[in-house]
Amino acid sequence: MTAEVVVGMASGSLALLTDAGHMLTDAFAVAVALLAMRIAARPPTGRFTYGLKRVEILSAQLNGLTLLLLAAYFAVEGVSRIIAPHPVEGGLVVATALAGIAVNLAATWLLRRADRSKLHVEGAYQHILSDLLAFVATAIAGCVVLVTGWNRADAVASLVVAALMVKAGTGLVRDAGRVLLQAAPDGMDAAEMSALVRTVPRVAGVDALHVWEVTSGHPTLSAHILVAPGGDCHAVRRQVRLLLRDAYGITHTTLEVDHAEGADVRCASHALPEARAVPV
Repeated sequence: MTAEVVVGMASGSLALLTDAGHMLTDAFAVAVALLAMRIAARPPTGRFTYGLKRVEILSAQLNGLTLLLLAAYFAVEGVSRIIAPHPVEGGLVVATALAGIAVNLAATWLLRRADRSKLHVEGAYQHILSDLLAFVATAIAGCVVLVTGWNRADAVASLVVAALMVKAGTGLVRDAGRVLLQAAPDGMDAAEMSALVRTVPRVAGVDALHVWEVTSGHPTLSAHILVAPGGDCHAVRRQVRLLLRDAYGITHTTLEVDHAEGADVRCASHALPEARAVPV
């Protein structure tokens, strides 16, 4: 990043300076992701009954917003350079971009082996991957300037980098926003899940079914199940739990089970993992 700033200022390349700004967000993304992992690992407390797992989502949201803000700045600079082009040293741009490609290939390979199902890890990966693509665009622009002398190619490359940042940032903000707004996780539709639960023998109805994520990879579900007369509500609850686990991988469910007729018979709510009775 430091080399890009120095060479970018010496060569007059906006594309290299854009890459340097992107690399700054890369370092920031990795640092925030590591910090979020440490905080999220803390056990639940009385006030934070889920622990601090959602810090990972806030980390991803912050990384996405950083990308979008930087993209807006470099887009404005790129357009101004197209209107009023600056002289650019193509050779310096190509050499620096090729070195950046090598570094980011190694970083991308390392992060691919991480658990990218976690949104904050995926955010760090998207930062590095988009930076790799940005270096490729910068190298191509440097070659164009070197061969043809068309200095606007450098500004075009900076706009390509800005577009990559917008793509990665938009995805992160959208996905993190879905978790924060407690939307249903990808691949889970409340109506379809209700219909599936109704296929369990003796289930007469399902209402108030809600499914959301505490953090990425931690789906949670609650529902009110009505059992047909004569059915064993405890057996139905166990069957529904197993069905949701096998079909959707949901291991934390809170199910309120009642008989469809006769409000005098009620089954206690049940959550996974089961709570142990504590003698008083």
